[in-house]
Amino acid sequence: MDEGFRNAVTSDAIKERARAEGFTKVGIVSAASLDEEGRRLKEWLARGYHGTMSWIARDVEKRVNPRTIFPAARSVVVVALNYYTPHQHEQNPSTGKVSRYAWGDDYHEVVAEKLRALLAWIKEQDPQAEGKVCVDIQPVMDKAWAVRAGLGWLGKHSNVITPEYGSWVFIGELLLNLDLDYDVERVEDHCGTCTLCIDACPTAAITEPYVVDSNKCISYVTIELRGPELPREIEPNLAGWMYGCDICQDVCPWNRFEQVTGEPRFAPREGNVNAALRDIVELSHDAYVERFRGSAMKRAKLAGLQRNALALLNQNEKP
Repeated sequence: MDEGFRNAVTSDAIKERARAEGFTKVGIVSAASLDEEGRRLKEWLARGYHGTMSWIARDVEKRVNPRTIFPAARSVVVVALNYYTPHQHEQNPSTGKVSRYAWGDDYHEVVAEKLRALLAWIKEQDPQAEGKVCVDIQPVMDKAWAVRAGLGWLGKHSNVITPEYGSWVFIGELLLNLDLDYDVERVEDHCGTCTLCIDACPTAAITEPYVVDSNKCISYVTIELRGPELPREIEPNLAGWMYGCDICQDVCPWNRFEQVTGEPRFAPREGNVNAALRDIVELSHDAYVERFRGSAMKRAKLAGLQRNALALLNQNEKP
C-alpha cells in the first residue's frame, strides 16, 4: 500500500470516532494469525470441553486467522461496550434468574450497528477502505483479540476483565484493509492468587484457572444444549438460573468497579431480570416470538426456555 492510502485515516481518528459511537474501549492491532491462542483452542477442543457446539471445531482455522473470513484484512479494530445496569436479581423461587447480558436488547444488533456506523465513517474518510463487522456470530476469537488489543486480561473464569469496567463488556471487531498504527501494550493479569470464581461455581465448570468445561457450565446447559432434559448432574445445581449464569462474574472482585452503561437499549426488559417460571412454561409459540423479539434470549429457543423453567419448578416442589 502506498503512503497516501495508508495515511488517509489514522488510528487515533478511528479510536476517537469509535468512542463517539458509544464504545467504551477500543484498541487496534495487526490482523496477524492467533497462533498461540489457536493452539490453546485446539487443546480445549481435544478435551471435548465444547460439548455439542460442533461449529467451533469446524471453524478453527477461521477463528485463528482473520484473513480466512476477510482476505484483505490488515488491521483489527477491537471494541468493548459496557452493558452494566444497577438492577439486581430477586431471590424468588417462582422465578428464574436471567444472565445480565440478556436483560436488554440483543447485543449482537447493538454492537453491530455501532460497528457498521464506524465502518461507514471510515469509508467516508477513505473511499478505498473496506471492512467486515464481527460480533460473536462470525468465527472470530473475540476474547483473544480483546486481550491482544490491550482492552483487558483473560480472567480465571475465562471472561475478559477490563480494569475500568470489570467483565461486564461486550466485544466486537472491525476487520479493515488498512495498515494502521497498532497498540502494543497489553494489560497485565491481575487475578493473582484469587480463586473466588473457581470456588463459587456450583457445578465445578472451571476445571482449572482460565479453563471452562462447557459440559458442566450452567450458561452452556441452559442456552446452547438442546434436548428435552437437562443433564442429571447439572439440574440440581442450577442455583435458580433459568437462562445463563453470572455467578463467576458476580463474585469477581474486579466487578466492584462496574459503571452504569450509557446505552439505553441494555436497560432490562420487563420479565428479563427474573422470569416468572409459570409464564414461561405456558408461553405459546406466537407469544414467545413476540416477547423475545430483538432479545438474545431467543438463542435458547422456546423448548429450551420451557425445559429450564420446568426443571426449576420441579426443584421447588421437592421436599
